Amino acid sequence: MENKDLELGDVENMIQERVQRFIHRVEKEHSLNERITPTIHMAPHTLRDVSPHSFSPRVVSIGPLHRDDENVQAFERQKATYLINLMTCMPSPQETLMNSCMQKVYASMEKIKACYVLTKTYNDVEFAEMMVMDACFILGFILQVLIYCLESNLDNMFHFEDVVDLMLLENQIPFFFLDEIFKCTIAELDLGMSLVEFMVPVITFLNLFDSDEIFGIVESTSIDSPHHILSLLHECYKPQKDDIIPKGSLSTRNRSAVDLDKAGVKFKPNRSPTWVLGMEMEFPCFLWSWCKCTLRMPVLNVHDFTEMILRNLIAYELESRQTRKYVTSYAFVMDILVNSQDDVAKLVNSKVLINVMGSNEEAANMINNICKQVSVVNSFYTQQWKTLDKYSNNYWPKHIAWMRRTYFSSPWNIIALVVGSILFALTMVQTIFTINEGNK
Repeated sequence: MENKDLELGDVENMIQERVQRFIHRVEKEHSLNERITPTIHMAPHTLRDVSPHSFSPRVVSIGPLHRDDENVQAFERQKATYLINLMTCMPSPQETLMNSCMQKVYASMEKIKACYVLTKTYNDVEFAEMMVMDACFILGFILQVLIYCLESNLDNMFHFEDVVDLMLLENQIPFFFLDEIFKCTIAELDLGMSLVEFMVPVITFLNLFDSDEIFGIVESTSIDSPHHILSLLHECYKPQKDDIIPKGSLSTRNRSAVDLDKAGVKFKPNRSPTWVLGMEMEFPCFLWSWCKCTLRMPVLNVHDFTEMILRNLIAYELESRQTRKYVTSYAFVMDILVNSQDDVAKLVNSKVLINVMGSNEEAANMINNICKQVSVVNSFYTQQWKTLDKYSNNYWPKHIAWMRRTYFSSPWNIIALVVGSILFALTMVQTIFTINEGNK
């Protein structure tokens, strides 16, 4: 009987000890989650199902989420080459540098892991080696790009296409850790730049919009601490002033670029110094219902990577609760404006879209599909769209635009109108003269 009581007591002690350990682990994870919210997610299934190729790396895996993908295994050995080349460029011995990098990753192990929504468990040694390898690869790659740029060796710029995977939401490394490795390695070269400035070549190449302001934004000290490289690109699309807020969803009425053009709306590039994605309405006179309205827009570069970058920026905005949905708002505007290849042609001719995809139809299909399965958001362009709706529904703009298309669309139409008006005037004069003669 006593033995049974002892055994029962041992079981109770064991359970109590395990409960205490479990509670301690839960409290520790809760405390960590309050300090660090995961910023590197798997893309939502709804978005991934629409375009699976937009979220999976083609060449190189960064971080743990695609580590085991078959198509990225061939590049793993090349990462080691980049790491060795990076270490060789540094003044300190390789062993000293590697020791310093490993110390950084072990010191921040829990913080780094908390940035990921991990789908697989890694031991600390495996995880640390993976993080250091990937961080050194990224820095080594960008250093080579900088060297190529300085040497004007443009033939080697094809490497950019091989690592466009750096912009995938699921293929990221925490920026704070990348900065730690940057300070252990690149900073020894005394280049006089921060990690954000060091990233300029990558951000410039992958920038979707034709704007010189992107250089100043990336290099400015106003950039908030980004979560990762994709987040850094997203920072470039935020307004520099924080007074721009969303004001409701856009009108669901389809009003494409061609339709707006028929209503008298012109499209022109917007070179805003404060917001790359800014849109503005312009009227050349006070009686705006009589004037031709102009919508100034960002100049979008449509190329082979545009869909992938847009989708990952939208997924990042969707998954990051604290991130405002600037890119998603812009994507919905483009989805409204483009219904067919004719709309793309109109935007290309208006110089607010640069299409290098090969055909306007292909660009139209891409833009039409970009917002599929994306939840409607409060738009940053609501006021502009209300003004546009009011203008295009007004009586005079539509009829004045019709007159422009009918009578002033070509020199021959203008000549025909002038000749017709003269003949009409002469006929009226002759008729009046005949009547007056008859009354005498």
